Amino acid sequence: MEKESNTYKVRLIENGELKITGKGESAAWGRSEVLTNFISPWDSQEPSKIEFRALWDGIHFFFCFTVFDAQIHIDKTDDTADSINNSDRVELFFRPDETLNPYYCLEIDTQARIMDFIAYPNKKFDFNWNWPKDDIMVKSSKSESSFIVEGAISVDSLNKLNLIKDNKIETGVFRAKYNSKDNTNFEPVWITWINPETETPNFHTASSFGVFDLMD
Repeated sequence: MEKESNTYKVRLIENGELKITGKGESAAWGRSEVLTNFISPWDSQEPSKIEFRALWDGIHFFFCFTVFDAQIHIDKTDDTADSINNSDRVELFFRPDETLNPYYCLEIDTQARIMDFIAYPNKKFDFNWNWPKDDIMVKSSKSESSFIVEGAISVDSLNKLNLIKDNKIETGVFRAKYNSKDNTNFEPVWITWINPETETPNFHTASSFGVFDLMD
């Protein structure tokens, strides 16, 4: 599965060099590879621009989404998974291998609310599972033209979940965008780094994952 276009190089930085603020403002981000080739295979309209960056320092894996979109939908009913699931968000899925048995999902909205769960084949989700809270930090910010979701995940937690093998992490990178013509009924557009080649939108399939290569 490790085609060149399906591999993202996560460059190494010094420990303590990057601080998560939710604004993606650390100078260290300037040394990261910028992933921009996001598509919506099931929608005719080209999605708004997304820039994804990742770095690591041996202790933490850092990520930053910059989404150039001013029309953001947030379900503010409460802070449950249902509200996050009905909001514009970015997503990272991690798997130990292509069996997807299990894999781990992080879905984060523009207010840095996290919907995290463990998943199994055929879209069997366990929302009682959470990423250990001391092993993940997420912050976000919004401007007139974009929003940023920035986070850090401990390498220790990734190792404990058997997600790092030969300095590689099999990862899906996604976005859910909600549109409405009448500001009443919102419908999602599904945006992905890797085209899973499915007839209908589906991130929960082995073909939607690429590889993050942790560089020395």
